[in-house]
Amino acid sequence: MGAAVGAAIGITPTLPFHTVMILSATLIMRVNPIAAILAATIVSNPLTFIPHYYAAWWLGDLFLPDRLTWLQIKELLFQLKSVGLLESLQTIWEVGLNTSLVMMTGGLLLAIPTGIISYILAYKFFVTMHRKRREKHLLNHKLKQV
Repeated sequence: MGAAVGAAIGITPTLPFHTVMILSATLIMRVNPIAAILAATIVSNPLTFIPHYYAAWWLGDLFLPDRLTWLQIKELLFQLKSVGLLESLQTIWEVGLNTSLVMMTGGLLLAIPTGIISYILAYKFFVTMHRKRREKHLLNHKLKQV
């Protein structure tokens, strides 16, 4: 369960807060925080940041259309160059709310299947590992009896 929590949080676009969110969730749910952090590191690393953020934007834009488009981002950057500080801060605030809504919606939609798939894979891995340990223990026990 810890791996599922870590993978689900790791795929969300909340990069600077992953560790805090993972530790909080694992303490509340009473699951393994080390497994969660390892799973989050596997899922979310420098090689996967761009696909995660793009997928979160794309899915979020499907459910909340026209709140954040590439054209809006381009216009924002142009506007920030040409207006004063107060206008820039107001524009960033307005776009920031839409950006957060779109990205978090997409991130949550990515997190659900990622968590489920991670749970299934981790469960199969640990059941197999436990079975092999048990078989090894039984084999060693039989060899000692002979």
